Amino acid sequence: MPLLIGPLAHPLMRARLAPDAVEAQPLQGTLRGGGFAGITLNGWPRLEVGKDSLPLWKSPWTPELRRYAQIFGLVPQFHHGLELFGLGDAADDGPEWQPRLAAAMADWLLALPPERPAEAIRKRLPMIAAWVASRLRAADETPPLPHVGPVAADRVRIDSVDEPYAEYFSIEAIRLRQHRNDGDWTPPLLRAVFVSGDATVVLPWDPVRDRVMLIDQLRAGPVARGDAQPWLYETVAGRVDAAETPEQAARREAVEETGIQMSRLIPAPHNYPSPGAMAEYLYLYVGIADLPDDIAGLGGLASEDEDIRSHLIPRAELTRMALAGEIRNGPLLNLALWLELRHDEIRRELGLDEPAKAQPGLPPSRGSV
Repeated sequence: MPLLIGPLAHPLMRARLAPDAVEAQPLQGTLRGGGFAGITLNGWPRLEVGKDSLPLWKSPWTPELRRYAQIFGLVPQFHHGLELFGLGDAADDGPEWQPRLAAAMADWLLALPPERPAEAIRKRLPMIAAWVASRLRAADETPPLPHVGPVAADRVRIDSVDEPYAEYFSIEAIRLRQHRNDGDWTPPLLRAVFVSGDATVVLPWDPVRDRVMLIDQLRAGPVARGDAQPWLYETVAGRVDAAETPEQAARREAVEETGIQMSRLIPAPHNYPSPGAMAEYLYLYVGIADLPDDIAGLGGLASEDEDIRSHLIPRAELTRMALAGEIRNGPLLNLALWLELRHDEIRRELGLDEPAKAQPGLPPSRGSV
């Protein structure tokens, strides 16, 4: 009979995996790492010699505990005759463990069809964690927004959620009923949603030189549509990983894609780019950065087969391109027009009272991407 230790001994985890667990004699020692326990595959803490009093909870092998162990590839470790469950070999560095996210992950994983192989679920853990974290952010952020839609406490009823496609991204088939504006309920409706998790979008801007940095790379969407120009001018952008904030993701992606550091992030209006079919939510920022003449070049992660080229463009030229219809990437278009309206106000907030002097920089050649 295993003894739950570390993250698995937390009340939120016990409630889902071992509700009948009973408290056992604490163990003396120290746990290292574990910030990604229950979130990523190898995120479980390791046990070391120490003087901390570590809670232990004794539990039978419940079906939920066995399924959870299979998905994470988690096995008991024996220590002085004790069968400890919830340990691994995580590195010391990492974020503070997030029990709410780990518990929500457990709920999501245990709700998946039991016939789905644990190995298939295991390889998708990073994307599942990012999606579950997105749902938690939605729950936290949307209540203060103005009320939109039918005025009723119970406005939508979800009858079932299936996942007919689950690879790196996934498709959810949601069967729901909606409380209509006339007071009636619709019959059951089937809606398919493309699930990719939240993303962060940042436009680097040098307010002293009054120039921005754009990137270009091949995009599969235009390729699938048959677009003869599948390379687009874009912002820096990327998925928000589980256990990181959208702001942290913006700074990480800027380094990965362009090599630049941003001194400050100015939030722009966040939004759903295509809410009729996609669950993606975009966090938009203007990133204050130093953009000298020689900073543009090639970037991207080789491990993700990214082939990214960066460009320096006067902000006024970006506005011209946006108004002329030369910008076809939606988030960049939004940020270009928003920055055109707000650049003077932002400069004052930054203590830059003198008007910006546009640098001569070379605008991108038309038709080059």
